[in-house]
Amino acid sequence: MTINNSEEFRDKPKFFGRRKGRTIRKAKSFLIENFLPRLRLSSAEKIDLDKCFAESKEKYCLEIGFGDGEHLAALAMTQPQNGFVGVEVYKNGVANLLSILTGIKEGDDCGEVDEIHLVSGRKDNVRVFDDDVRLLFAALPSGVFDKIYLLFPDPWPKKKHAGRRFVNPDNLRELSRLLKRGGILQIATDHQVYKRWVMEQMRNNKDFCWTAKCSDDWRNPPADWFETKYQRKAIREGRKPVFFEYKRV
Repeated sequence: MTINNSEEFRDKPKFFGRRKGRTIRKAKSFLIENFLPRLRLSSAEKIDLDKCFAESKEKYCLEIGFGDGEHLAALAMTQPQNGFVGVEVYKNGVANLLSILTGIKEGDDCGEVDEIHLVSGRKDNVRVFDDDVRLLFAALPSGVFDKIYLLFPDPWPKKKHAGRRFVNPDNLRELSRLLKRGGILQIATDHQVYKRWVMEQMRNNKDFCWTAKCSDDWRNPPADWFETKYQRKAIREGRKPVFFEYKRV
């Protein structure tokens, strides 16, 4: 076994979770190899989002852990005036997002594809970081995002794993820095432990205030919500999601 003692290796945060699932088949592998590089953001240098898109955007939004990409793709389709940064380490999820954006699906013959295009009607308003979002933080300027989505993060329900939960003081400090004043952090979860955890962590954080005025505000999805595959599964299995919304103060 080789041990890497470089500064880069030592400073890289430890990631807990899956990076790859079942075998990615030909069409989606083709997209990862040939289309993802066009959308991929690098954390190697400072990022200027105004230069990442061909057209200027009214607002910028970040989705952390976009899963299969359904929610991110729907937002991007319905808000062509805005730019979206999606972060996901799970390679199969990244592949699925690319499939939604291009319309290229499993079974399609990509052998004669000369150039990959977005689905008709879509704007080029999505960029992807396919690694741990914590590696991206330092490359992003302060106050760049109008909205940040954190949807159904891994709850790590065991007490001994609480330190792995994404909602923690260190990450919230970075999200606060990245959000504009008045910007929104939206957190959805279907897990009882994580519900209580989020409420406790956010209650102790002075950078955010809860926007809910009544219970319906967090028990029902927001007006611009798009249902996800994971949400449908949770509902089928009897777990009711909640939707927390916090404003950067």
